[in-house]
Order: sequence, then structure tokens, then C-alpha cells
Amino acid sequence: MKRFVLSVCAAALMAGGSAYLHAADQAMPAAGQAAPTFTLPSQDGSQISLDSFKGKWVVLYFYPKDMTPGCTVEAHNFQRDLSKYEAAGAVIVGVSVDTPDSHKQFCTKEGLTFRLLADPDHKVVDEYGSLGHFGEMTIAQRNTFLINPEGKIVKVWTKVDPRVHSDEVLAALNEMKK
Repeated sequence: MKRFVLSVCAAALMAGGSAYLHAADQAMPAAGQAAPTFTLPSQDGSQISLDSFKGKWVVLYFYPKDMTPGCTVEAHNFQRDLSKYEAAGAVIVGVSVDTPDSHKQFCTKEGLTFRLLADPDHKVVDEYGSLGHFGEMTIAQRNTFLINPEGKIVKVWTKVDPRVHSDEVLAALNEMKK
């Protein structure tokens, strides 16, 4: 029975989990607004601030859980396209409610070289309107914010499909840079 429940959970997370996620009652920042600033620990324990990326495009993506099928696919696709993002002057930053140690294991296991930030207290996840629940577990919803070099949100994606999301973000980034 436990194996069945885990299989259902994994399938729901892979598909975006929209049927199982229940959003908390928080407002999501919209395109045109200044991106809420924050400082969170990364997988190597260093403190990373959104302000440290001023002058660069930032792909700030929230995801449910390290080492789950959908999150792994999404992370692999961002990693696959990392050189394209760097060529466009963009950085990729992932955020979940997992710990820095969990992120470190995830990055090591999956060969991820971009920053994953830990928000176990849910402060940033909540501030970005991305707090959700999967059964009894509190997680980040699969949402992404494209932030321009001046620190303004220019595009928001909600309940993304992890299989094609990196392609969508790259297309939007390239369109905005024209």
C-alpha cells in the first residue's frame, strides 16, 4: 500500500500535481511589480541574495521537492540549457522548502551546477505566492518568475509542465531581449 501511495504521489508531482496541490491564501507578485527581495542559503551553505543578481536576468523557479520525478526533469532541462541562459545574461535560481543538505545531495546526484536555495521556513515561497500542500506536506508550487536586470518581474508562469518549461522560459527571455 505504501508503495502505491508513493507511486501516486510521484505521478502527481511529475504531472505538475495540480489536482493535489492546495494553494495557501497569499498574493502572487505580478508582471510589472518589483521582485520581492530575499536572502536564502544555497546548496553550498552560502547566503544568496536576489539583489546580488542586479544587472542580470533571473529565472526564479519554485519547485516542490528534491529528487522527485518532475523536479528532476525540470532541473535537468534547466541544466541542459544553462549555457543558453548564460549567453543571454541570465541566471537560474531554484527554490524549494527543502534544506541546503537536501539540495547538495540533489545537485551532486543529478549534476546540477546552478543555485538551489533552501526555504524551509516558507518565507520566500509564501512571499511569491507559491506555497502549497501535497497531502500533509508543505511544498512550493511549480511557479516561475522571470525578473529583468532592473529587478522587475516581467513574466510569471504558474503550474508549469516541467518537461517543456525551460524551452518556454528561454523563448520568453529571447523575445524580451529583442
